[in-house]
Amino acid sequence: MTSRRNFMQGSVAATGMLLAADAVIAQTGPGRRRYADKLTDDAGKYAVAPLPYAYDALEPVIDAKTVEFHYNFHHKPAAVAANRAEEGLAKARDTSDYSQVKALEKELSYQLSSHILHSIYWTNMAGKGGEPGGDLARAISGEFGSFAKFKAHLIAATTSVEASGWGLLGYQPASKKLMILQCENHQKLTAWGVVPLLMLDVFEHAYYLKYQNRRPEYVNNLFGIVSWDNVAERFDAARS
Repeated sequence: MTSRRNFMQGSVAATGMLLAADAVIAQTGPGRRRYADKLTDDAGKYAVAPLPYAYDALEPVIDAKTVEFHYNFHHKPAAVAANRAEEGLAKARDTSDYSQVKALEKELSYQLSSHILHSIYWTNMAGKGGEPGGDLARAISGEFGSFAKFKAHLIAATTSVEASGWGLLGYQPASKKLMILQCENHQKLTAWGVVPLLMLDVFEHAYYLKYQNRRPEYVNNLFGIVSWDNVAERFDAARS
């Protein structure tokens, strides 16, 4: 079994200096952290950071083969496609040929949203489950009544996403409210301004090798590997 240390050393060596880390957490004062996902390389092109763990680190909830396929054949191509869409839009501006602008804008929205949401998902799924604490726990209880009610709501929203998509917990800075949303594909049904804090992926490629059509079982099991520390860091950043 590949150790986490050996995996990370190999991944970082292969990636070189393009992506220093999956995310950056900077101190902004006592007890306050800002969380920012690393979505681009040093040249400003969209690029996928190394996984923060080995492919088998999420076992038994998510099998190693699913993580490997999901990361390499679904997340990585999204970043490539987002770059390609931006290049197409740049060419349109240079040539004043906007005949493909509708398709290119749609492609950029879909692929870049995929890159963003997957980058959040991988770090969300690196924990031991349980329940959150501190400000996040108080905010969840205040908004949804209790953690149990919040969990039941998020599971119901996620499992009932039509076709492919995500269930998510987000924070709306303008209203200072936590929200549970469904997301079809990677970009539909959002509420403008909501900052994603916790992403639950229900594209079939995220679970079908292990769970087949048992989406509710998969979604319930995800709560056993949620990193509430990661979600809390994102909550702190969104509020600041």
